[in-house]
Amino acid sequence: MNELSLHILDIVQNSIGADAKHIVIEVSEDKELDRLCITVSDDGRGMAPDFLSKVTDPFITTRTTRKVGLGIPLVKLAAESTGGSLSIESELGKGTTVKTVFTLSHIDRAPLGDMAETMAVLLTANPEVGFLYRRRVGQREFVLDTAQMKAEVGDIPLNNPEVLLWVKEYIAEKEKELNGGA
Repeated sequence: MNELSLHILDIVQNSIGADAKHIVIEVSEDKELDRLCITVSDDGRGMAPDFLSKVTDPFITTRTTRKVGLGIPLVKLAAESTGGSLSIESELGKGTTVKTVFTLSHIDRAPLGDMAETMAVLLTANPEVGFLYRRRVGQREFVLDTAQMKAEVGDIPLNNPEVLLWVKEYIAEKEKELNGGA
């Protein structure tokens, strides 16, 4: 995948497939430490320890439509190719946390990509799921919380085109602010 946002989308789809009702997506850049951390946490079914120990094997999947699962192995490869890492913590009945760490300045690190579009896609297909998206660059951050959005918009569904447009514009504007207006 040529953008990290596509890896995020894939991991979140795994969370949704595990019946998660609340998903936290955190993207944090630390230029001093030369690190980009992406963490996706959910309250889904979680994974049994034996499956968790094999989840980075591309020939292990819970899908019945195909025999390979490439999402986790590909993001692991992407992180490790920059000198980074992947870690997964999971507990049955409680949820899963996938954390990837990339060397920020590494030539092989893919760009983050379009998180505004990624979040809009997730909301379009999953308006019933609670999402919290936290984006941090150094000490500056912004948060998009669908629980707060639902409180503001009332009965308007989050996958309403006007709401989705606002989400995309909000994330794009806040991303610009985080990166010094560039």
